[in-house]
Amino acid sequence: MLTRRIIPCLDVKGGRVVKGVAFLNHRDAGDPVALAAAYDAAGADELVFYDITASSDERAIMADVVERTAAQVFIPLTVGGGIRTTDDMYRMLRAGADKISINTAAVLNPQLIEDGAKRFGSQCIVLSIDARRVPPSEGTGANDAPPRWEVFTHTGANARATSLDAIEWARRGVALGAGELVINSMDADGTGSGYDLALLRAISDQVGVPVIASGGVGTPNHMLAGLVEGHADAVLAASIFHFGQYSVSDVKHYLAAQGVPVRQ
Repeated sequence: MLTRRIIPCLDVKGGRVVKGVAFLNHRDAGDPVALAAAYDAAGADELVFYDITASSDERAIMADVVERTAAQVFIPLTVGGGIRTTDDMYRMLRAGADKISINTAAVLNPQLIEDGAKRFGSQCIVLSIDARRVPPSEGTGANDAPPRWEVFTHTGANARATSLDAIEWARRGVALGAGELVINSMDADGTGSGYDLALLRAISDQVGVPVIASGGVGTPNHMLAGLVEGHADAVLAASIFHFGQYSVSDVKHYLAAQGVPVRQ
């Protein structure tokens, strides 16, 4: 049985790791290079590095910070933020990334997913989806309608609605060549209330690639729920690790005790 992955996330703004609620009100969480080294030593399975203002600021990702972070880790590193072309992808891979995460650029230019997969392989291309619940369509009874989620781009105060349905976009992204999906609930992000399990299930059950749960973790039990009830293949978290509520080891011991296969 495949082991489930525990993935700390480094949201980087101005060269520092930050964490907010629903992508707003950020507080400092430390130096990305130091945190990356600590998580590598602590037994994290992978690491994700997001330059969270690169797209909204319309600038390139900070390659020097990526290089210094990559130099500290010996586990797979996914890098995202401000990546708009396959040449941008190539620069990040040269800087030490193992996978490239795209979000806003993929929505604006879906062909980027296919081009990246053809040039570097699907295993390198991660489609990150920021999704928010939306009200039922007009004329549909609120109690009868299934939940719907809309895709947003440009995180934070600059978040923009796209009218894309998150489930349909996930399916299309995989068809274009994405080898992995990160599903982030904007409603739950930073709240510590748990993942949006319905969103995770709806997408995980529709695609044939690994799905990483993101947004809302407050306890190891939330991670268990994401894997078991949400049908995710991996769980991503930030606040609970950055601010010391739990360690990677704590989470892995808890999951193993619940019968979830993890790499010890």
